[in-house]
Amino acid sequence: MKNVLITGGAGFVGMHLTDHLLSRGEYAVTVIDNESLGHRDNLPLDRIDFVAGDLRSTDDVAKATEGQDVIVHLAADTRVMDSIENPAFNFENNVVGTFNLLQAARAAGVKRVVAASTGGAILGDVTPPVHEDMAPQPTSPYGASKLMLEGYLSAFSASYGVSGCALRFSNIYGPRSFHKGSVVAHFFKQILADKPLVVYGDGSQARDYLYAGDLVQAIEAGMNSESAGAFQLGSGGPTTLNELIDVMRTVTGRDLEVRYEDFRPGEVKNTWCQVDKARAGLGFDPRTRLEDGLRETWQWFQEQAQA
Repeated sequence: MKNVLITGGAGFVGMHLTDHLLSRGEYAVTVIDNESLGHRDNLPLDRIDFVAGDLRSTDDVAKATEGQDVIVHLAADTRVMDSIENPAFNFENNVVGTFNLLQAARAAGVKRVVAASTGGAILGDVTPPVHEDMAPQPTSPYGASKLMLEGYLSAFSASYGVSGCALRFSNIYGPRSFHKGSVVAHFFKQILADKPLVVYGDGSQARDYLYAGDLVQAIEAGMNSESAGAFQLGSGGPTTLNELIDVMRTVTGRDLEVRYEDFRPGEVKNTWCQVDKARAGLGFDPRTRLEDGLRETWQWFQEQAQA
């Protein structure tokens, strides 16, 4: 059995990853989470070790990393607009927290770290499709914090033998995302509440949407690979907000009200990614069509509303 620590494991991606790894029967899973967004009750506590802790605490991090073979680092303050309003909070969580984790990994002899990064926010407002050879130009403190993560991961790999890769997530969606502030989860919650969908801009802005089930397979591949550096993970193509809303009309069967407002500063207008490096280095093969993934997600949201 391989011992795996998941930071932020009570969050959306962490819950999916925990279930996926346990289903494989090859991993002993430990989760560390401060429960600021997720909650331990969403995890199979009888099958994992749970550490109630915060990455800003070196004692908590040292406790969680002891005896681990691999770390999957998901914990972060992930909201772009919040990072603009409060960059210090974002820095403490994402930069200091990551540094503490890498220091602890080094001390505990952990040899592999797979860290969640970001594509659009780290590269800035560049012409898509984005890829790993582009020079980072973050336009928000959140993007800057992920650039720092990638830098320290590279440095610890070269200096201390803590092998690592940074997975640049695109817009991840799927079931179990009720607490998320991402566009798919937010829109589904608005639909359930019979409220209009607010689009900042004209709806032509494009993103790359990746289903959680495809993502966790890529994370596992990263855990067991020796590939280093950054990898873009997405569907490999753009979907505009207006196109997303059209698919949501199809899967919900509802006539959705949409309200358009001004663009917000700091947000990237268009971003989607090439995934050639992830295909070659990680065997990445996203297969879930947007309509199928949204249908599964909508079904879960409806079940939660009726529970």
